[in-house]
Amino acid sequence: MNFDTNLIIRSLPEILGAFGVTLLMWVAGVIGSAVLGFLVAVGRRYGRRWLGYPLWLYVETIRGTPFLIQLFLLYYGGPFVGLSLEPIPAGLFGLTIYGAAYFSEIFRGGFEAVPLGHVEAAECVGLNRNQIIRRIFIPEMTMLVLPASVNMAIILLKETAVLSIITVPELTLVISAIGSQQYAFVESLFLLALFYWGLVELSGMLGRFLETRLSKYRFATA
Repeated sequence: MNFDTNLIIRSLPEILGAFGVTLLMWVAGVIGSAVLGFLVAVGRRYGRRWLGYPLWLYVETIRGTPFLIQLFLLYYGGPFVGLSLEPIPAGLFGLTIYGAAYFSEIFRGGFEAVPLGHVEAAECVGLNRNQIIRRIFIPEMTMLVLPASVNMAIILLKETAVLSIITVPELTLVISAIGSQQYAFVESLFLLALFYWGLVELSGMLGRFLETRLSKYRFATA
């Protein structure tokens, strides 16, 4: 069996287009799910009880069901309740809703992990509430949740492959189609794995860089 590099070269425009779609879905999905997850965490921690229970139900439902099933229900079941979406909007919406449930738990843990003594010390030196949130709470919480957030971003990157099931023209769908049409399954699967591996490594490097830059906010737990 020969590895046909010419196949990859001939299909490069299609592959690069699919790579752009994957990158778009991933970056937009991570940003959207992180923002929504933060709002859910704030609502559960500081909101009223009537808001906390629906948010808890949302988080537990999303975390308790596979992403693939959620996509099927959204894309194929949505029209039955008046929600008809094209593949890319449906994929982005599904990825955001899925990731937000996990990000909300990450942020909730970050809220609870900031030492109360740091907030009390800031109050003693005369910082107001906004200053405490901006200078103490958010920086320290960001440092605490960064490793878990990077891991979650990597998980969402891998989950973009599932979007192929609703015909989103991302890497998995396009490269798999090329492999099937040309009977070049080894080349296509190798290339697909290489793309995802490269993106995961870049994400890890970015996470380590940010962790180094934010290390000045690290605090002792003892």
